[in-house]
Amino acid sequence: MITFTSPQFEDRQWAQPLLDAEGSLACEYSFANIYLWSRAWPQKIARHGDRLLVCIQGSLGPSCLYPAGSGPLAPAVDALAADAASQGRSLTLVCVTQEQRAALEAACPGRFTFEEDRNGFDYLYEIDRLADLPGKKLHAKRNHIRRFDEQFPDWLAEDITPANVPECVELERQWTAIRQEEEGGEETVSEETVAVIEALYHMDKLGLEGLLIRADGSPVAFSLGGLITPECFDVNFEKSFGDIQGAYPAINREMARLVRERHPQVKWLNREDDLGLEGLRRAKLSYQPDVLVAKYTARAV
Repeated sequence: MITFTSPQFEDRQWAQPLLDAEGSLACEYSFANIYLWSRAWPQKIARHGDRLLVCIQGSLGPSCLYPAGSGPLAPAVDALAADAASQGRSLTLVCVTQEQRAALEAACPGRFTFEEDRNGFDYLYEIDRLADLPGKKLHAKRNHIRRFDEQFPDWLAEDITPANVPECVELERQWTAIRQEEEGGEETVSEETVAVIEALYHMDKLGLEGLLIRADGSPVAFSLGGLITPECFDVNFEKSFGDIQGAYPAINREMARLVRERHPQVKWLNREDDLGLEGLRRAKLSYQPDVLVAKYTARAV
């Protein structure tokens, strides 16, 4: 029997080396994401040898992530399958990448069927392209930033620090209220807002860093993220007011520049998935992703 527990900050000390050993570019294999979303979609973790086990109560019901880490894969899969059987269900693995699918098929031949999850695909971009916005395909992004420059010639970008975290929290609150009003819902504290606030107040514990843009002295955009692998930086959250032309492209570009300056080894920015939301998919595709990280749902047969 596996003893699963809710992720705590101190778990990062033992879980991070296992995630590092996996080396996946997918956003689910970031300890920050595992921790921050463990309230929205209850997640619990355990260690099995040199592999990290993560079980989730998500949209598909009880499921697990691929056992990230190193060493024999089959014993970890067997442990997850036995735990599922003890609850009267079969094992389902979600957010399985192409490389992980191949490893499962090699270690556990014939035990799983696989279904593509397009809504879960991650969007990866070469960092230099987002930092410099070259070429005709990104001409519109440069124009939007030019409009932002014209409207706010003295805008500033600054690191997110404990001193300005409250301003970021207020921006998040206002952003959520505007969206909820547009959708005709009541103003409530969303699960995403809870994750954003926790990320902002515990950046050091989660290995995150961020950037805030001010225009006319007021915060108008922020971005927050952290390394998944030495070559891949995950943008966990990005918020701005949609009625300020160019603010989103500006924070996108400035965050890319910050990451490139601080982490010259980074090649990729992972801007995560689109959740199947049409507007979000359109926005992510407009930046011409270099790679779409395919994801699959694996079901035990």
